[in-house]
Amino acid sequence: MGYRRILWLTCFVAILFVFAVGRPTSVSAEQNPPEVGLTNDTSQWDNATCLGCHGNSGLSTELPSGEHLDATIDKTRWQASIHAYWNMKCILCHTSITSIPHDPPTAQDLRQYAIRESESCTVCHLEQATKTTDSVHAKAREEGIEQAAVCSDCHDPHYVTNPPIARVDIPKTCRKCHAEIYDRYEESVHGSALTDGNPDVPTCTDCHGIHEIEGPINSPFRLFSPLICKKCHANKEMMDKYGIRTDVFSTYVADFHGKTVTLFEDLAPGQETNKPVCVSCHGVHDIMPPSDPESTVFKANLLTTCRRCHPDADTNFPTAWMSHYTATPHEWPIVYYARLFYRILIPTVIGGMLLYVIIDALGRYREKRRTRREVRDA
Repeated sequence: MGYRRILWLTCFVAILFVFAVGRPTSVSAEQNPPEVGLTNDTSQWDNATCLGCHGNSGLSTELPSGEHLDATIDKTRWQASIHAYWNMKCILCHTSITSIPHDPPTAQDLRQYAIRESESCTVCHLEQATKTTDSVHAKAREEGIEQAAVCSDCHDPHYVTNPPIARVDIPKTCRKCHAEIYDRYEESVHGSALTDGNPDVPTCTDCHGIHEIEGPINSPFRLFSPLICKKCHANKEMMDKYGIRTDVFSTYVADFHGKTVTLFEDLAPGQETNKPVCVSCHGVHDIMPPSDPESTVFKANLLTTCRRCHPDADTNFPTAWMSHYTATPHEWPIVYYARLFYRILIPTVIGGMLLYVIIDALGRYREKRRTRREVRDA
């Protein structure tokens, strides 16, 4: 009987020990962090010091706006980040933290906090930060639009990896601000192919750039946009995979539309022109295959597309334009033979005139020599 009492007493003590030691504790920003016995010399701190508090779930602080700033760091995701790989210390970014325990952030709201903290990125990423100074996002912030993207909106500083963003996730990152555009892109020929895992289709950054993003409505970007399309659509190796012709750019610049745009782009990039570029006819984020009935260049929709610039166009108007096709004896034969005729006629006429001038000049020269000789012999 005594043996059983001792056994039960031992079990009871063990259970009390487990509850006392293993019970989880919740942490909030209002509670003081555990005593860590550190000085305020931040150079002596390591990331384990910060994670001692910020690795606990449920850690947050309330900002003056009433918003709650989540201050919990997922240790596993942090360890997988590029910053952890290079052993970057927390205090290199959070320079306002100079003591433990430390005061709550002074930012009025979450947006102001994100903008302030993103300024620390320039310490290591000066080249990228310099590129953003002329970007559409930076200009928007200068105009007082606080929602314009900063570093941390695209690159989560605690969990950023290398490469920073998976290709398939780039549009999803832009979606945070550009949801309506993303929805159109997702349904387009490019977006749907990206979702299916196609690595060749363009994402947002392939057309707009990354850190030096320009506004799409300014004239230089518009005039330059055909060269963006050229990067893929003039790439024979890439287009051959999908049976897409690669002469779409060359036929565009050979056409009166493309010639005018090219001249403006070369000579006056800042001047407006109403001549169409690729996106004027094919769309921007909602581009569909020409065979799709919803496409702006589907045969039944061409007249509507042309009337954007040519409001008086009749039903025969689209058929009078060769589009991106090259004239051959089988397609557009009249144009083909007319060009062939002029390719023969023009060199023949000019060559014949040059030959006539040369023969005439030689005849005059010989006549002068004969006259001089007769005068000398007289």
